[in-house]
Amino acid sequence: MKNDRLKIAIQKKGRLSEASLAFLNSLGLKFTPNGHSLIQKCENKDIDLILLRDDDIPEYVSRGVTDFAIIGQNVLLEKKMEAEVIRELDFAKCRLAIAIPEDSLIKTFRDLEGERIATTYPNLLKDYLIKNNINSAIIPISGSVEITPELNLADAICDVVQTGNTLKAHNLKPLVTILESKALLITNNVVKKGKQELKELLLK
Repeated sequence: MKNDRLKIAIQKKGRLSEASLAFLNSLGLKFTPNGHSLIQKCENKDIDLILLRDDDIPEYVSRGVTDFAIIGQNVLLEKKMEAEVIRELDFAKCRLAIAIPEDSLIKTFRDLEGERIATTYPNLLKDYLIKNNINSAIIPISGSVEITPELNLADAICDVVQTGNTLKAHNLKPLVTILESKALLITNNVVKKGKQELKELLLK
C-alpha cells in the first residue's frame, strides 16, 4: 500500500543525528522511537522520520522517496546528486582535510605528487587534485582511514576533521583543507500534498 505521509530523512547515528533531531524538535515536531525501527512517526503531524546512513540520504531524496533531509554538505557534494538546498543549518560544522603523518617528508600540498591518499571522499579528493594539477593515487576506504598510514597503505589521508583529536591519536596533522562543511536542509522537486506547508515550517 502506498504511503503518502511526508518523510524527513536524517542520519541514523553519528555527529549529525542528535543535532538534526534537536532542530526538528525545536520546530515543534515530536517523533516517537519505535524500537529498532528506522521509521519514527511524528506525534503531531502526518510526517515520518526516516533514519538512514548519511551517504544513502542523497539517493533517497533525489529519487523522491523522502521529501526532505538533513545532510552534511560534504556528503551531498561527494555524491553529486540532484537536490535543492533550502537552508544552511548552524551545526555539524567541520572540514574535509588532507592530513599527513607527523614525521612525513610531505611539507606542502605540492609534495602529494605521486603519493597515495586514502579517503572516504574519492570524488571530492579527485576534483581537488585535478584542480591543482596533482597526480596522486586515490585509495577509496569505507572507514577508519586514519590508520592507513600506520599500516603503510597510504602516505596521507583525506577525511572529515572536527576537533582534530582523532588525527592526533594517530600522529597525523592537517596539511590542507579541501572543503568547509556544515549541515544542510535539502529537498527535491516532487510535488506532494502538504509539502509546501512543511517546507515553510522547516524554514522558520
